Amino acid sequence: MAFAPTAMGQRTHTPSSTDTPIDPKQPAGQSALRQTVQDQCVLNWQKDHNPAPCERVFLADPKDSGSGYAVIAAPGGGAHYLLVPTRTMAGIESSELLDPDAPNYFAEAWRARGLLGAFVGHDVPRAAVGLVVGIAQSRAQDQFNIHIECLQKDALEALRVSADNFVDVWSPITIAGSTYQARRIVADGLDASNLFELLATLNPDARHHLGKYTLIVAGMQFKSGPGFVVLTGTGPSGEILLDSTCAVAGGGG
Repeated sequence: MAFAPTAMGQRTHTPSSTDTPIDPKQPAGQSALRQTVQDQCVLNWQKDHNPAPCERVFLADPKDSGSGYAVIAAPGGGAHYLLVPTRTMAGIESSELLDPDAPNYFAEAWRARGLLGAFVGHDVPRAAVGLVVGIAQSRAQDQFNIHIECLQKDALEALRVSADNFVDVWSPITIAGSTYQARRIVADGLDASNLFELLATLNPDARHHLGKYTLIVAGMQFKSGPGFVVLTGTGPSGEILLDSTCAVAGGGG
């Protein structure tokens, strides 16, 4: 894959002598992720029902190329995937995300977590999975996406220890030396939750400046059943809590 930076994060992949040579015909630069999804994955799906070079493509309307999402392996490799809307959408600050009729991108990203298990060779426990949208200033690509990865070990442990303290209102938690606001969702999936609207309720500033915030969703197993914890803050960006080796689930280091 030719695009070097991840779409919403600070991490980049610098090609080395062992990487597959970059095809100069492939998209590059800040629009590479968007161009790859729209001009390759979606077109291949509409023509041949083949999502390549993406892992998956879904279109609510097969004739409307902007009606769905794609899931693509992140360019840095590892157990790291990106869910990308097929419509042009810059980032978390995009007003379309607050539209009640917008696709539930987080719910679809959660459903795509099986790709992590396929990569490491066995199922990954829900509590090991994290989904992240980074803050606007950290992104290296001009197309919105959600990171799908495993959690770092210290993040997983901090969430496990605090599991009984999460409630249905925003409250602070410190993970890896950084303070986030957190709240729980008790449900097996995310279909009934609009997480961008939830973020907008954080404080009067959030609704009008979503781009200042990172949004993190971690799978949880509460005493009452399966659920999630949602974390947010204005920095650092949530990608620092993720691990593309999936070491917490026995992935290769």
